[in-house]
Amino acid sequence: MDASDKSIIRNKLLLATGIVLAILAADQFLKFWVKTTMIPGSMGEISVIGDWFKLHFTENDGMAFGLELPGTWGKLVLTLFRLVAVTGIIYYLRMQAKAKATTSTIVLLALILGGALGNIIDSVFYGQWFTDGGFGLSEWASNGNGYAPYFHGRVVDMFYFPLIHGTYPTWFPFKGGESFTFFSAIFNIADAAISTGLISILVFKRSLFNAMENKATKEEIKPQEEVVANEE
Repeated sequence: MDASDKSIIRNKLLLATGIVLAILAADQFLKFWVKTTMIPGSMGEISVIGDWFKLHFTENDGMAFGLELPGTWGKLVLTLFRLVAVTGIIYYLRMQAKAKATTSTIVLLALILGGALGNIIDSVFYGQWFTDGGFGLSEWASNGNGYAPYFHGRVVDMFYFPLIHGTYPTWFPFKGGESFTFFSAIFNIADAAISTGLISILVFKRSLFNAMENKATKEEIKPQEEVVANEE
């Protein structure tokens, strides 16, 4: 590996680091602001764009978009799984940088890593950093009076896009006649980063990884051409 290759790898890792830090800064800043200035639930809801886009403070014990594993052990298992997953993502991102993956691939992996780290901070530390606001505002905890032990914190969510309101038709299985809201999930910047990275990789995986293979093939052919040229 020559100096040029090392420089390319370093630049890609610096790009990934910058993206991760930017996601963490934006995600945690907004979560801190929401946590300490908004009342949980609809009473503290803030309209951003009419009824289509709102800030709605809620917390969850689980995964993205409010999904969760039941019980105290479920929360601990989920947090530990996140830590293992992040370790794997870091390793894979470094491996892809050394393999001269496309810049797009590095960016998407960095989005996933930054989002995962953002929610891990909530899960690991928020229980000790904040008091439980309940129907009031949360405050910075002191003297160990946080609302939960380490690794049992709740993830802060706030983005709410109730785009369409309606009622299921009477013939609809199990839900007939009930009201529905699309899009009812409440999420945060970290969730958005993870979803953007994952969906983009799934949608564009062929072009992303074909580009890597083509680049590797060209680099293998080039030394062979140089050898032939030298022999002539």
